[in-house]
Amino acid sequence: MQFFTETQQKNIISAIKDAEKKTSGEIKVHIESNCKYEDAYLRAKEVFEFLSLHKTELRNGVLFYLAFNDRKFAVLGDEGINNKVGQEFWDSTKKLLSKNFKSGEFEKGFSLAIAEAGVQLEKYFPYQRNDSNEISDDLSFG
Repeated sequence: MQFFTETQQKNIISAIKDAEKKTSGEIKVHIESNCKYEDAYLRAKEVFEFLSLHKTELRNGVLFYLAFNDRKFAVLGDEGINNKVGQEFWDSTKKLLSKNFKSGEFEKGFSLAIAEAGVQLEKYFPYQRNDSNEISDDLSFG
């Protein structure tokens, strides 16, 4: 599956690494061609668990999910971050993604949303000296 060029993938991974330099939170992007559910959020929940984002020490993982052929996406945060940020944060993040996705700027949308998630994660889960990267920064594909 090749939705992003190698350069675009590297840019998104770089956005993840930059965001995670400031936080103990974990950010993951998962891309697949089709969503097996009507509601992308249900598929994102499955992927979230499959990728073990619910097993981070502080429960502060964030998943950005995209099914590009179906034009569906979801953003899902674990309970640690959900207990800190309000629904308006997730709504504004989805709006940011939607605006960029509608104009075909998927890389830009992800990069901006990842940076914003990093700001929120840093606010509540700042980087600690003993922090380890619990989840690979590489994009995952379904």
